[in-house]
Amino acid sequence: MISFFSRWRRARTLQRYAIPETLWQEALTALPFLADWPKSELEALRTMSVLFLCDKNIVGARGFAVTPFQRVVVAVQACIPVLKLGLEWYDDFETVVLCSDEFITNTEWEDEDGVVHRDNEPLMGETMQGGPVVLSWPDALDANRERDSDEYEDNSVLETWEGNASPVNVVIHEFVHKLDMKNGEANGCPPLSSNLLMARWKQTMEHAYDDFCRRTEAEEDIGIDPYATEHPAEFFAVLSEVFFVAPARLRETYPDVYECFRLFYRWGPT
Repeated sequence: MISFFSRWRRARTLQRYAIPETLWQEALTALPFLADWPKSELEALRTMSVLFLCDKNIVGARGFAVTPFQRVVVAVQACIPVLKLGLEWYDDFETVVLCSDEFITNTEWEDEDGVVHRDNEPLMGETMQGGPVVLSWPDALDANRERDSDEYEDNSVLETWEGNASPVNVVIHEFVHKLDMKNGEANGCPPLSSNLLMARWKQTMEHAYDDFCRRTEAEEDIGIDPYATEHPAEFFAVLSEVFFVAPARLRETYPDVYECFRLFYRWGPT
């Protein structure tokens, strides 16, 4: 009876709050890396996006008015990391905050020597453990575009990465941090399915992280954002961006990482 009721309620939700076809196509146009996805995966992504929008509040900061297009674009990207894992991985928060531009948190933190620091650099996104995800809307829409004085409109279109440019997706990045935080502070190792995978994951990621830091320090450009050197948690998030946005690049550069991600995310974009 409970199972039947749950299925009925889910079907009713999907029917009542379905994303209109025109709006769905606009979102896909704004996210061209999805063009090569199989139709079945896009249909599953659309279904999960509806459920995400029903479960989470997407609100604007300081009077920023959030449009239906913005809500869908954010939801679609947020659902990509959990497409096969399930929305329960996002059970620890209820709100996504959209800002009109990059933002400054002025967060204070204490280092190992007891010195207090204040973060005052502009951010594209931030994930709070047990709290909301905060995103800059222009960067959530198009993190690859050169940020000059151009205006960002609701119908702006993401340009696909070219040549050796680093694939960037701030929404995927921040929501991967949420997965990483499922077992505590983000450290680059989310909850895994078995001890065997845990050992394999740690060995693979540590080796790849050391290699990437070495190559970055040597100023070798392999088309992956150097920000990944900041911390193992950032390495996991950045390489997850590459896994979903430009999977061939990750498969060619770090095939063992690609395989670990394929096992963790339970599928592998091609």
